[in-house]
Amino acid sequence: MDAKTYNAELAELRVLRDGIRKAQAALEKLETDRARKITALAGYEKAKAERIAPAAGLSLADIVAIAPILAPDRLTTTAQPNPAPVPPSPPEPAAPPAAAAVQTPEPAGETALPSSTEHAQTPAQAGTVAPAMTRPAPEPETEPERPAAPSAPAATAPPAAQAAQRTLPGIPEGPEGDRWFTHTTDLASTHPNFTQQARSTVFLDTHTGVLVHRDQTFRTDLPTASAAEILNTVFHVLPGGVERIYITAGAPWHRQADQHPFLKDTVAAWLNAPTPGWRTDTGRGRDRMAGHFVHPRNPVGRYQREHGEQHVEIRSAGEWFDTEGTEPAVIRDAFVLLWKALRRHWPDAVLMGSPSQTGRDLWTRTIPTKGQYADGYPVLSEELRGLFHATAGQGRTELITPPHVPAQLPALVEYDRTFAYAKHTWKSGVGTPRRVTAATFASWSQKEQTRALFACGHWHVRVTVPDTWTHIGILPAPAPGDRAWHYPATPGTTFTTWAGGPEIHTALSNPHTPWKIEILDGILFDDGKPLDDWSKKLKEAWASLTAQADLNGDPDQRTAAHLAARAVRALLLYGIGAFAQRPRTVTGTTPRTMERDVPPDAEIIGFDDQTITWQRPTSFTRDPNAHPEWAAHIWSSARAALLSQRHRDDNTYAGALHAPPGTIVAFRTDAVYLTQPQPWPHHSQPGDYLNKGHLTGPIPAPTTEDELLTLRDRGRAAHHATPTSEGA
Repeated sequence: MDAKTYNAELAELRVLRDGIRKAQAALEKLETDRARKITALAGYEKAKAERIAPAAGLSLADIVAIAPILAPDRLTTTAQPNPAPVPPSPPEPAAPPAAAAVQTPEPAGETALPSSTEHAQTPAQAGTVAPAMTRPAPEPETEPERPAAPSAPAATAPPAAQAAQRTLPGIPEGPEGDRWFTHTTDLASTHPNFTQQARSTVFLDTHTGVLVHRDQTFRTDLPTASAAEILNTVFHVLPGGVERIYITAGAPWHRQADQHPFLKDTVAAWLNAPTPGWRTDTGRGRDRMAGHFVHPRNPVGRYQREHGEQHVEIRSAGEWFDTEGTEPAVIRDAFVLLWKALRRHWPDAVLMGSPSQTGRDLWTRTIPTKGQYADGYPVLSEELRGLFHATAGQGRTELITPPHVPAQLPALVEYDRTFAYAKHTWKSGVGTPRRVTAATFASWSQKEQTRALFACGHWHVRVTVPDTWTHIGILPAPAPGDRAWHYPATPGTTFTTWAGGPEIHTALSNPHTPWKIEILDGILFDDGKPLDDWSKKLKEAWASLTAQADLNGDPDQRTAAHLAARAVRALLLYGIGAFAQRPRTVTGTTPRTMERDVPPDAEIIGFDDQTITWQRPTSFTRDPNAHPEWAAHIWSSARAALLSQRHRDDNTYAGALHAPPGTIVAFRTDAVYLTQPQPWPHHSQPGDYLNKGHLTGPIPAPTTEDELLTLRDRGRAAHHATPTSEGA
């Protein structure tokens, strides 16, 4: 083969690659549509996996993996013709002496499950049953009537719905695992010794062409709204230049969505289109960020003059709050109000490009310069950070479909927790973490065990749903798929998972029946307040802006104050998310003429005649502000409060577990959807449940997320159209 033939073959190979890429995109879309259809079919009361599987061209296991709701009935109640003989279960090994000494009695009505091969306890897996906890009884009038719980069939085999779930990692036994319980050398969060520099910013509606810079408004013409056109137009109107362009409306990166199979491909093509006179920025300063950030809704384009020092970002204002229907001048006023509110607490506050960057920068300025943590908060070992990444989920997102709710809902009522995460930042884990093995936990008194479960910890547990359980699930279990979670509620189900102390406490002290929790391993921290000062200042800024939004007589200023208050929420919400420090995916571009420079471990996600767009995962960076243990504890606290939250001043409880069984339709992070109103108190404080929507039935129960969101929007519109509606 000569050079000419070699190059010709390479050209043909590229054509095949491009064809495969397009075919793969089409196949992925078909598979996604199929999964949605299967999920919708699973909502039918008489749906059966064995009917759906041949229609979908999948195995029964594949159907159960997509729609776990189909598994329990099939595996526990459906009689199979000519069943194969079931091998006898192996006997459960005796617990170690230390563990046996602290075994607590089973809750009344709960039957111990026979061991199965999947869940058989080996000496290394032996756990210690956590003690059931009690709580003050609520006032009688706040406790709803509940139907009697049906008894579980005595001869029913242990449910195996969890058979298809993924397995979560654990801590290695012995010295290898003990070595994880350290901090990363010479890496800690410290108070900064510099001041952030403000950047000149403009606000642009690419649909109308309205451009706002300080107190000036300009009209521009953007027929294509390409990155090059935006840059050239802005710098023509403002020759002195700007450093940040917020797009308030128009979403220019979506204009050619019909030409690409996925929004992410559309965004990548927009970001990487030719920009004569400009090139992709390589970053600068202490907040160094290189290259474009490809996101389907809120991307970031970073550009630099080819022959100059001019740097500029194109960002979406939607990172901060919902901008729909708001003029650029009002959005600019919202940023000004936000900056002024923060300056009352941080004299050196500067609004950076995103709420996550800004929120974490403000937090670093609350790190003490004197006292115990004057040297900063050390960062966990990479192994423990990786474990938190794999085992600590964020918000609870769950849709409960028929037959677990009525096919025709009498109503759909939405309760959303106000500024929810701000309620759970008063306590976080600090210091060198301690490992708590099952044997160590067993050696403690019940008082010590209870204190540990109240503290900031992350626990590896084996969970059994009580045989008399009739309500929703409490603890997250790993579902099929990357970082997917579900919440088993079928009586008798046993699963192994990781959970935070707040959720463990809820499972042990819920108002119905204590769950059986066996401690297999744990990570325990000292209680501290590293986020308390930061959170209090943000809550004060939020309260001030909320009051302005309620009292200002100017409609535009009311809107601006409301948006600024939403931005404060984003500072805390995304600031907490930034502590989690997920492993990152780096997106880059390479000219087609330099194809050999594409990293060998990269995945090509887009291409055109000039540019190849690729992405590749990276491991954890040496981020001095990485504290996934804090994010995990807050997320666990928020999920627990969705289920049960005490209101001391009102001497009552709120949350899904305090509503009658069968009335919970869905969870979406901070919100819960029910079939009937609840008497939950709301005093406009962080964490309170606000009634945001009420749609009167009968309503067909939603079976997909899109259907739920459609009903949610209708419910909010109906609720706010009612003159006496709360929060209108």
